[in-house]
Amino acid sequence: YCRGLAIAIAIASLILSIVIGFQFDMSQAGFQFTENLPWIEAIGFSYQLGLDGLSFPLVILNSLLTLIAIAATDQDIKRPKLYYIMLLLLNLGVVGAFVAQDVLLFFLFYELEVIPLYFLIAIWGGKRRGYAATKFLIYTVLSGVFILAAFLGLAWVSGINSFSYEALRSHNLSLGLQLLLLSGLLIGFGIKIPFVPFHTWLPDAHVEASTPVSVLLAGVLLKLGTYGLLRFGLGFFLHAWVYIAPWLAIWAAISALYGACCAIAQQDMKKVVAYSSIAHMAFILLSTAASTRLSIIASVTQMVSHGLISALLFLLVGVVYKKTGSRDVNYLRGLLNPERGLPIIGTLLILAVMASSGLPGMIGFAAEFLVFRGSFAIFPAPTLFCMVGTGLTAVYFLLMVNKVFFGRLPDYLENLPSVTWGDRTPSLVIASLALIFGLQPGWLTCWIEPDVTYLLTGRIEAEIHQDATPSLGTQATETQAQEAQAQFQAILNVTPKAAPNIASNIALYP
Repeated sequence: YCRGLAIAIAIASLILSIVIGFQFDMSQAGFQFTENLPWIEAIGFSYQLGLDGLSFPLVILNSLLTLIAIAATDQDIKRPKLYYIMLLLLNLGVVGAFVAQDVLLFFLFYELEVIPLYFLIAIWGGKRRGYAATKFLIYTVLSGVFILAAFLGLAWVSGINSFSYEALRSHNLSLGLQLLLLSGLLIGFGIKIPFVPFHTWLPDAHVEASTPVSVLLAGVLLKLGTYGLLRFGLGFFLHAWVYIAPWLAIWAAISALYGACCAIAQQDMKKVVAYSSIAHMAFILLSTAASTRLSIIASVTQMVSHGLISALLFLLVGVVYKKTGSRDVNYLRGLLNPERGLPIIGTLLILAVMASSGLPGMIGFAAEFLVFRGSFAIFPAPTLFCMVGTGLTAVYFLLMVNKVFFGRLPDYLENLPSVTWGDRTPSLVIASLALIFGLQPGWLTCWIEPDVTYLLTGRIEAEIHQDATPSLGTQATETQAQEAQAQFQAILNVTPKAAPNIASNIALYP
């Protein structure tokens, strides 16, 4: 009954998310379905929730993949009550982080998901599960330290008795302070995503985690990092973000190429997909660094795209391991054999590989096209290097597919267990969605676009207003407003590659 109850709760969560989607006003920018209740008034901590176009697609993605992960779990899983409680608690933490509009509440949910994920790896993982879980915990706790320090520092230097997102984003800090606080967020979220050189915990966690846990880890949990950079890094510190944007683009290019090169050298199918995740998550940093309207839309689209494709890849690799007992690309051969192999799983895996490599008609192509289209005019060289990373995606995945699925099926792989509908259905659902959103990406981007404009223009208008208002509270004069605008433009001009983007894409005044 534990499995049935968990599936029922996950279905209810998904249905509720869909119902909210039908009530979502896509013509309105800003947060909807808001809730704001005072919690610890002495420090300005409130229970503040809300959804917008940046977070809603990720909430839907999380609800879907939670249901998929539960459905893909073996029915004979040990300690089922604890296992399903951990999965649902993980779902709670992720959803809470995506909808939290108080930064301390975000941090609370951000840390909440660490607890169930640690136990999911440590109890239901592979032979080296203790090592992988401990390494994950150390890295994630370190990530939280930097993020919390940045949030507390921002509240302190702003002099605001509130941790509300809207209140904190209206600060008036110097560029130096912004750079210092942004550095904390970059390190903290960079560990979570992860970017090179903070990535070493991820391959170990994926290899030792069970298939459903890998689905959630790659599909949703990594997105907490990119979402945090977009929402808080860019949203709070736009001046500093523009100042260091070229370096962020270079960082993205290094991570993309490093992840792709490491994937080529792997022999474990799960490690190939894990390093592929590192490479593809770097595309999100590239497009967020460019900070055009199109590139920010691309960032969220790439989050959803990677969430679906990586989940599909891990599901299919999990089925291969379940039926053959191995993930070694040098051991497996000929699994596409129509009579004795795994032809349906092989076909779906080839489709997933093509989607990850940017096959037109799949969501991977739509997302990566938006990323490169939105970033190339701002950072042409880093974008070209990331495009090389996309080409390498086809190399390492096709090498894996060629070794595992083509050739003669060896005698030791004969009489494989048959693939059931329980093995196929989760993968078929995700593959269908990857195809649907690949053919109609507008069905996804229409949710995102209004709030991208609000994220950028709302932030700048707030800073200009704050800069133009004297400390004694008197009415700002037109001359003061012009001086503030000139000062802001001077900061933008520090980075000539990024300044034309901001100047042309964001109107400082109506």
